Amino acid sequence: MGASETGVDETSLMHMLRLAGPMIVITVSFTVMETVDRLMVSRVGTDAFAAIVPAGFVAFVAGGFAMGTMAALNALVSQSLGAGRLRDCSSYYWQMLYMGAAFFAVVVVVTFPAAPLVFRWMRQPPEIIPLEVTYFRILLFAHLPAVINWASGQFYAGIHRPSLVLLPSLVGQGVNVAANYVLIFGKFGAPRLGLAGAAWGTFIGIVAGAVINLAILLGSEMRERFDSRRTLGIDVGKMKDLLRVGLPAGVALTVSVPCWMIILFAFVGRFGTDALAATNAVLSCTNVSVMPVVGMGMALTAAVGKSVGAGRKDMAIRQTTICIRVAIVYMGLVGAGCFIFREPLMRFWSKEPAVIAAGTQIIICAAIYQVFHAARTVYSAALRATGDTLWLAYISAVGALLILGLGGYLTVRLLPGLGYMGPWIAAGVSIAVVGLGNWLRFRSNRWMEIDLFRERVPPVTPDPPAAAVE
Repeated sequence: MGASETGVDETSLMHMLRLAGPMIVITVSFTVMETVDRLMVSRVGTDAFAAIVPAGFVAFVAGGFAMGTMAALNALVSQSLGAGRLRDCSSYYWQMLYMGAAFFAVVVVVTFPAAPLVFRWMRQPPEIIPLEVTYFRILLFAHLPAVINWASGQFYAGIHRPSLVLLPSLVGQGVNVAANYVLIFGKFGAPRLGLAGAAWGTFIGIVAGAVINLAILLGSEMRERFDSRRTLGIDVGKMKDLLRVGLPAGVALTVSVPCWMIILFAFVGRFGTDALAATNAVLSCTNVSVMPVVGMGMALTAAVGKSVGAGRKDMAIRQTTICIRVAIVYMGLVGAGCFIFREPLMRFWSKEPAVIAAGTQIIICAAIYQVFHAARTVYSAALRATGDTLWLAYISAVGALLILGLGGYLTVRLLPGLGYMGPWIAAGVSIAVVGLGNWLRFRSNRWMEIDLFRERVPPVTPDPPAAAVE
């Protein structure tokens, strides 16, 4: 059995769902917020709708490296929790916050002036490039307060208190939607900003969530259990731990999700604004499936990390098996729904016949790869918890750069008759290869040889038992 000191079976489906529940709620609510934002922008015009997703993903690229690196926080915090090192949990949080803030300060300085060149390099339609640049530049500044929210979510998951993420996330998302409505359409005397209003609404919502997160981390509960106010000092050793585990994860995320999207948009953009708008609509639909599983993945990273930290790698295998079964069933059903209802789904997003026609073809490809996406997401989360991030960087590079990048380019150059479907076929193959690769890697058990704390000297005074925080 996988019972903890509190008597809870940590390998049970109910335990995993309890741990994953808040993270799933947040990722689903984020998807709903994003969908509402895009619907508002779609009412501004086709150009604005075609611009919002490529610009958003370029902004994600600017932050993707740091976001991937921050995923190491969940792994190190959860393993520290399992090993009973509670002060280390809060110390890792502050070190990540310091490094993330410094990183994004540099990102803003470097990428702000380069924005027009990026979208021209992507061969975006000339009429939407100014819109993309404006949206991207505003989101760049949103990355600075977003560091607090990203790190806080990883920390809460790592200490097995995912419910703490609910208040700051839901408040921030609610503020975002309200601010978007006011600024996009110029309500209540505000100027009508269109797509720029959507970016400013996002910025305001992120700041609201960051303020609440800091209040929680400096509050009495975190102070008593994790000594959060006394671990504010810089700890170079822990920064090195975070970088050692996080840098490969940062590379993995940079060359997978954001790079995957930029390459896809660069290739699809060659076939016009209608193809781009259809791609935006399809990706908005498929987010319904992937975002809940991303939330489950964050919970799985925390569960596996704690099990590994406690020396129970057998529990980590059972926890991963439970999550992959749930994810495959869920994403398989969503994929089937996207296929069956593809035309109504596209009509929900656009009234333009050309956009609807393109979307009903593209969504078939997206529906097919849903099950592989489940494997990619779940096994990636489990491997990240063990510190096997070098593998994740390698397989992500193969999928995004070799299969999608080179394969998508070859479809455009050698098989032009496929049109916008060529890059999408390459994208589907990319996801399938990465999903199968992560599954085989986890099955190989090579991750069992990794010890993140092999060189760490035990603390002189042991922390209270990990069970005290549950």
